[in-house]
Amino acid sequence: MNLEQSHTQPRAAYSINEFCEAHGVSRATYYNWQKAGVGPREMEVIGRKLISVEAAADWRREREAAAASAKDEAA
Repeated sequence: MNLEQSHTQPRAAYSINEFCEAHGVSRATYYNWQKAGVGPREMEVIGRKLISVEAAADWRREREAAAASAKDEAA
């Protein structure tokens, strides 16, 4: 195996910065969401707050459902 064929593990979790970058939001927005109770689930690993890939996917689905519900109510 050469260096170009290194095996990388699939992402298991995002740091808060990585989550914000991946979802195009600022850290301030992220913390506002957490304060409002609409942010993604977090876990703590060795003193670091992380968002699992599954929690991020669940959060996106929840936000999509909330947006669809709000749209239906407005119609």
